[in-house]
Amino acid sequence: MKQKIVIATRGSALALWQAEHTKARLVAVQPGIDVTFNVIKTQGDKILDVPLAKVGGKGLFVKEIEQALLDETADVAVHSMKDVPAQLEPGLALAAVSAREVPWDALCTREAGVTLAALKHGAVVGTSSMRRQCQLLAVRPDLQIRMLRGNVPTRIKKLDDGEFDAIVLAAAGLTRLGLAERITQLLPLEVSIPAVAQGVLGLETRAQDLLTAELIRRAMHDAAEERRIAAERAFLARMGGSCQTPLAAHAVDRPSGGLSIVGMCGMPDGSKILRAQVAGPAEDAELLGQRLGDDLLAQGADAILAATR
Repeated sequence: MKQKIVIATRGSALALWQAEHTKARLVAVQPGIDVTFNVIKTQGDKILDVPLAKVGGKGLFVKEIEQALLDETADVAVHSMKDVPAQLEPGLALAAVSAREVPWDALCTREAGVTLAALKHGAVVGTSSMRRQCQLLAVRPDLQIRMLRGNVPTRIKKLDDGEFDAIVLAAAGLTRLGLAERITQLLPLEVSIPAVAQGVLGLETRAQDLLTAELIRRAMHDAAEERRIAAERAFLARMGGSCQTPLAAHAVDRPSGGLSIVGMCGMPDGSKILRAQVAGPAEDAELLGQRLGDDLLAQGADAILAATR
């Protein structure tokens, strides 16, 4: 078995938490293993004054980290799974996906107890996500949505400094950083469908490095989550999804068995929101995601996709 693993990670507080969490799980399944970090500042970390959609989308957080795997300066890449493009780089493989943390979007305000409905008319809300923007504006078209970039503590500070009346972040990141008390409302599925794989960690390795992949799977993999993620990512692939188009999907286990997946495609200004839901056997996860995409395309999502590219 391997005695040394190098983890490629971004340098933000959340990314380092994810890397440390992965290290702890690796050490738990193979005591004595030497785990070190290769901390990489990605283009997504460097470009903070332009919306991600205009400079390449969430893939900017992944590309350099994947290159470290290809260059063999790292053995494992730890990603927020929602940032991982539908198609992986040739030569790389997704070795494992973690159990999912709280999947919902979180509204954060300076005062406790303030909900989306209670925000003042014309409130300034910060988010870098077109997916969140379109769903917020569909419910509250009076809101002023302004770009919010930076790591989680930076975004919270901008809120506290009065730059925004509210901000919307992933609840998972806040929870992992011990900042769950800053959440004033978890936005329900009816208001904001999460990003594909939101709350899940993705562990990537070189496709030929089967030894590392096997170790990572033992340490981190959640087979039930893998099926749900497969459905969501199949939807993303069917839609040709990127950060440039407001797309969302969330899969859950049905009480009676199988999977149910809900999806959304919308115009950035919230003027048109398309939703669909499909259900079926868990073993057909990818087919369900594709069917969800087909349902939205049949409703006219192709026109939205064309208009937002």
